[in-house]
Amino acid sequence: MVVYDNIILPVLSLLGGLSLFLFGMKAMGNGLERSAGRQMKSILARLTSNKLIGFLLGLGVTAVIQSSGATTVMVVGFVNSGIMSLHQATAVIFGANLGTSATSWLLSTSSISGGENSLWFLNLFKPEAFGPVLALIGIYLYVFRKNKMRRRNYGLILLGFYTLLNGMKLMSDAMMPIIELPAAKEALTTISNPIVGFLIGLFFTAVIQSSSASVGILQAISLTGAVTFGITFPFLNGANIGACICAIISAIGANRDARRSAMINVYFNVISAVLCMGAFYGINAFVGFDFLGSAVGPLEIAMLHTGIKVLCLAILLPGSRLVEYLADISVRGGKDKEKQPLLDDRFLATPAVAIERARKVALDMSDLSVRSLRNSLSLLDHFDDKIAEQVFADENEVDKYEDALGTYLVKISACTLTVQDSHETAKLLHIIGDYERISDHSVNIAQTAQEMQDKKLEFSAQAKSEISVMMGAINEILDTTQLAFRKNDTNAAFNVEPLEEVVDTLNSRLKKRHVERLQRGECTIELGFVLSDLLTNLERVSDHCSNIAGCVIEIEHDALDVHEYLEKLKTEGNARYLAQYNAYKEKYVLPPKTPAGV
Repeated sequence: MVVYDNIILPVLSLLGGLSLFLFGMKAMGNGLERSAGRQMKSILARLTSNKLIGFLLGLGVTAVIQSSGATTVMVVGFVNSGIMSLHQATAVIFGANLGTSATSWLLSTSSISGGENSLWFLNLFKPEAFGPVLALIGIYLYVFRKNKMRRRNYGLILLGFYTLLNGMKLMSDAMMPIIELPAAKEALTTISNPIVGFLIGLFFTAVIQSSSASVGILQAISLTGAVTFGITFPFLNGANIGACICAIISAIGANRDARRSAMINVYFNVISAVLCMGAFYGINAFVGFDFLGSAVGPLEIAMLHTGIKVLCLAILLPGSRLVEYLADISVRGGKDKEKQPLLDDRFLATPAVAIERARKVALDMSDLSVRSLRNSLSLLDHFDDKIAEQVFADENEVDKYEDALGTYLVKISACTLTVQDSHETAKLLHIIGDYERISDHSVNIAQTAQEMQDKKLEFSAQAKSEISVMMGAINEILDTTQLAFRKNDTNAAFNVEPLEEVVDTLNSRLKKRHVERLQRGECTIELGFVLSDLLTNLERVSDHCSNIAGCVIEIEHDALDVHEYLEKLKTEGNARYLAQYNAYKEKYVLPPKTPAGV
């Protein structure tokens, strides 16, 4: 019974507390990451060669998502994709290493205490006082606000934090009888050895892949009074190096510079540990610090953790080029440019960033598709074999983009997403399909131009002037659609539909004129087929532009059925829609009929 009470039950409680702690930290991190999704998406636009801004970016993102590992994995992905240079990555990684200390300060609230002789309001800051309040707010937001995803994320953060605090308390209470055992006291004495403490911190952090978690567990155990400065200092230095395992794993299979960025993270923490431990224990050998055996609490651990980071940053940030040089010579390679992947699976760990990256690649795909279509239209006036070959090459490239993006977006869909991110992922899937179809129509038009070239067919001046009106409308609808997609500009998106209706009207009138000329014997059937194919392709391009604009409207306004909405615009006499339609109708007027045929 004594063994059960003093060993088995405390160990089980310790493991239970550890489970609660890790679960709470994971839940809180997930909630923070999801609630910060929009800010995370803008990270790509803020990348800069300015060292200070890069440092602050790494610090801020890590403080928000509570994981330097996640930040460095993102950095490896950015470098691997060619979005970020190695020099830019250095500053961001340095900032991430400081940002990870934010968690230890959050957990230091567990050491706040109040008593009969202290000011009464200090008790309000104790976890026992504010924790239940946070839990009540969190469960309300998470359970009773199901339709408000952002509020649910806030609830998840609060519930995760409360679970984490309870896990810390359970671990601390479970350790109380354990540390009284002779074997435990002997083990603590062994850990006080700098090398042993350092290795435990390193390997333990590498296993759980989170320095924030390992430092938090140390803070929980420190509540028993059993953790000394002599244990904490080497443990923290080892934990900092152990946290590099995430970046190292993510760099496997990456290109040369991406592997170097992972090594920058390793060198930063290794050099930090060598400098700190070398200086500290070197001085101790001569002076003999008498505080090594003094107990430390969560607040002191947070201060020491941050102090190590700040001291090393003060030394290494000005000499960041040296760290980059070490990474360069560690990962050998020539100056040949390696092929960078369109999309990197490393971003899937942070879905908001993965979606933003997919959107950037989709924009590149859209530019290529539109270029292909415009090149094909130029062939109608003057056929050029090189331009025709470029149209076919661009269409093949667009197909590759669609395959890569489609696969990547499906992978993103399998991740845990917010409602908004899930909605945007689905819409991007639709948009890339429409742009791929536009490139297909460019090939069809190029083949039509090729047929006219081979058969020596040519439209009359009258037909050319009519077709030029249609092509003018197509060029404008392409420009408007691109603006809507690139800028998420709903005003531009709303203008696409009235222009698309004008294109439909032009298509009908041009075909009607063709039939009239055919009936009068002013047009050949062969050239009539060519004209019909061309007009059909152009009209379908405008349909795809309408689909893309509709998706932009859905993404920004979460419309349930954009086509139903646009139909209402037409049938209910919406003043804005009608005004825009009439403006386009006046702008794209067919030339008067003449006796000349096609």
